Amino acid sequence: MYYTDRGIEELEQRRGEEEVTLDWLAQRLREFVDDNPEFETAVERLATWLARLDDDPED
Repeated sequence: MYYTDRGIEELEQRRGEEEVTLDWLAQRLREFVDDNPEFETAVERLATWLARLDDDPED
């Protein structure tokens, strides 16, 4: 198990039943980067990956 899996599991346990919008998620990511600028690259990569999930890999 990766260390990050613990955080993902906690998120799922604490908030797994909630429904959120992508607008809400985007705002929380912005707030996180404002508070933790050293994670800007990782958050940017995650956001880009999420945004492109349905893209055809051959494009």
